[in-house]
Amino acid sequence: MSLDQSPQFILSPHFLDAADTKLRTLGQNDWTIIEPEVSGNDKQSRISSLLAPLSAAVCEARRSDRMPVAVAGDCCAAIGVLAGLQQAGVEPTLLWFDAHGDFNTWETSPSGFLGGMPLAMITGRGEQTMAEAVDLKTLRDDRVMLVDARDLDPGERELLQASGVTMVPNVETLLSTPLPSGPLYIHFDSDVICAEEVPAQRYPVSGGPDSQTVSAAFRRIAASGQLAGVSMSAWHTAADRDGSAQATCMATHDALVGHQ
Repeated sequence: MSLDQSPQFILSPHFLDAADTKLRTLGQNDWTIIEPEVSGNDKQSRISSLLAPLSAAVCEARRSDRMPVAVAGDCCAAIGVLAGLQQAGVEPTLLWFDAHGDFNTWETSPSGFLGGMPLAMITGRGEQTMAEAVDLKTLRDDRVMLVDARDLDPGERELLQASGVTMVPNVETLLSTPLPSGPLYIHFDSDVICAEEVPAQRYPVSGGPDSQTVSAAFRRIAASGQLAGVSMSAWHTAADRDGSAQATCMATHDALVGHQ
């Protein structure tokens, strides 16, 4: 299976289980838009009702020799994207670009925010309702690279340090170090870009790389020919009054996947 394939853009215009009407405007005519009826008695079930069609769309794209490129409002969408890749027979290494670790569990999270837990879920830790809903196979720690993650909760940091996840503290490292072999799945939380450049984020974090540095790392990854799938967690659309966050984040995103 060639990994050098044209992208199929997939938009899930939601933040967790809530519709994001402004993010919906990003969708173009040739994009797949995920807009099922949200159902369930709790937040995990309602999010799962969005992840199931997302995983199906990713699987369909992969089986049609397209590279799935998903855009969503939060990082929980990565659970559906990875499940869809797995269902299509792809067993990737995951490179997770994020200002946060997203490695919390109910026990470590000070806030109980589900959007801070998906990477832990993917590795089989903590809450598993959403992972089970899309038949996600646990990804081994040694198949995960967490890039940047400059803002970690104390318990989350301890959990990561005890794990086998590869921590890459600086995006610049990926400009020169060898990439993992085999297919790669890139998850890009746009808040990895320094908040000084893109302040329209729900949880902005100062410091970190600028968009040009992230773009350079993305161009190197794209040039490897190993990309099997991409997902992006978008900026805070309601706070992006002048459209500058969208412009910067999408330009960075395009360094990885382009528009064809």
